[in-house]
Amino acid sequence: MIFYFDFLIWFKLIRLASRESNVRQRRGLMKLLLLIVPLRALTHTVFFFLDGILFPGLWRVKVRAPVFVIGHARSGTTLAHRLLSGDERFSVFKYYELLLPALTEKKLVHAVAWLDRTLLGRRIEQRLQAWEKRKFGPTQHIHKMGLSIPEEDDLILQASCASGFWMTQLPYMGELDFFHIDQRPARSRQRLMRFYRNCVRRQLYLNGSERIHLSKNPAWCGRVQTLIEVFPDARFVVLYRNPHETIPSLLKLLNVGWKLQGNLSKERVNESNKVMTGLSYETYLHPREVLARHPETRRAIIDYRRLTTDPKGCIEDVYRDLG
Repeated sequence: MIFYFDFLIWFKLIRLASRESNVRQRRGLMKLLLLIVPLRALTHTVFFFLDGILFPGLWRVKVRAPVFVIGHARSGTTLAHRLLSGDERFSVFKYYELLLPALTEKKLVHAVAWLDRTLLGRRIEQRLQAWEKRKFGPTQHIHKMGLSIPEEDDLILQASCASGFWMTQLPYMGELDFFHIDQRPARSRQRLMRFYRNCVRRQLYLNGSERIHLSKNPAWCGRVQTLIEVFPDARFVVLYRNPHETIPSLLKLLNVGWKLQGNLSKERVNESNKVMTGLSYETYLHPREVLARHPETRRAIIDYRRLTTDPKGCIEDVYRDLG
């Protein structure tokens, strides 16, 4: 159970950050990449190693028939994921749990939370709530986020430099590719997703090994084939919404994030917007093409219009289609 780190992407991120024309932006990114990222990865590596020693039962946990909610961003994947996550038979990652992939780290957080409730009058909790407002406030009207709210599994790969969330800090869409995982060499993509599977096992150990893992990742539309290879019994929920609505909404969300990063060049932002628009077409088409090659894989198709007008009936149909 070794912690995964993508050194090739890390080196590329450093090279791209070193080319930043804005001195303040460049220094901040270099500090992040050369100091904070290695320290964070080293910490996770130590805790990953401890997991296998402190929790021997972890070795017996199996990931059975996970459900992956995919579709273009802004197509209702979050709504579908959060409706399904209300069923206690499912296990999901909360935002803070994605930032702490090791089981030992999560257990320590639970211990600190208990001390905060019993001895400190929830002072730590109050400070975290204030931090949440500062951190997520500017984009809450577009996508509601919080430390204890279920979020995209892709975030668990951020400390490994393998997550698409890096695009919110470095808009180099033409030079960084976190989408076309299915096109990577088999060994590379399977190593990445085996690490993800081990992270899921830790979450199931925490929430209950009998539960079904429920994942939501719009960006994972480019790795459906790999998911089927790593999880042969995987099931998919695929969202569809009018691209005239989803693409502008996604670009707005990305541009808000880039604007918060500081003075980024208009040329680079415009180029990233063009690349993202091109990827949007693949986001709609690739899952359909892969699933057509795997008729044995259970899937449920959701029309965004029905999800928002008849959520109960829509989710009941998902349950039926997934068995």
